[in-house]
Amino acid sequence: MSANQTKGPRKIISPQPHDYTKPYWEAANEGRLLVRKCQACDEAHHYPRTLCPFCGSDDLIWLNATGTGTIYSFSTLRVGPEPYTIAYVTLAEGPTMMTNLVECDPQSVQIGQKVSVVFRPSEQGQLVPMFTPE
Repeated sequence: MSANQTKGPRKIISPQPHDYTKPYWEAANEGRLLVRKCQACDEAHHYPRTLCPFCGSDDLIWLNATGTGTIYSFSTLRVGPEPYTIAYVTLAEGPTMMTNLVECDPQSVQIGQKVSVVFRPSEQGQLVPMFTPE
């Protein structure tokens, strides 16, 4: 077995939350996807930050996302016991996030395909948002 292969299903590495991302990860454990929205410029963004990446303001709020989006780009990796697909998904709220696609045949994934959020446990139990085709 090569260094890139493991036995069993692919493990999801546990995230290392910061104080400012704690609400994001708590919501994930409740099955909710959050994005940050800037009150100054009205832009939503993902991954959660302390400052708006568009205007630099710290006047940010948490926004419950619908959990739907479309595949902007993707790549299927054929390493290990089974292939897996990573993707950039553009959320209905506007931001694009990097994620995993699950519960799908990698051969059938297409750019522009509609997806919905699902949550999968990481190695230490923290739920992580991923997406599945609708």
